[in-house]
Amino acid sequence: MFRLLFWIAVIFAAIWLWRRFKTPSKPRPAPRQDEETQPMVRCAQCGVHVPRALALSRDDRWYCSRAHLEQDQSPGER
Repeated sequence: MFRLLFWIAVIFAAIWLWRRFKTPSKPRPAPRQDEETQPMVRCAQCGVHVPRALALSRDDRWYCSRAHLEQDQSPGER
């Protein structure tokens, strides 16, 4: 009985090794990177970071939305 189990294990190991080395390993795809990265700016009202292209600015301060631009009346950095 032990010999039968031994030979079954050897056969399965041989098949597994044969399949593993027969097929070439697939190269891992490179992590997707945007072609052009955009700088991020921090909203002076709430502190959320948004891309500079989407942010609104007034007096060297950046805002994430029109509402925050209008709400922020205080001078200086938050």
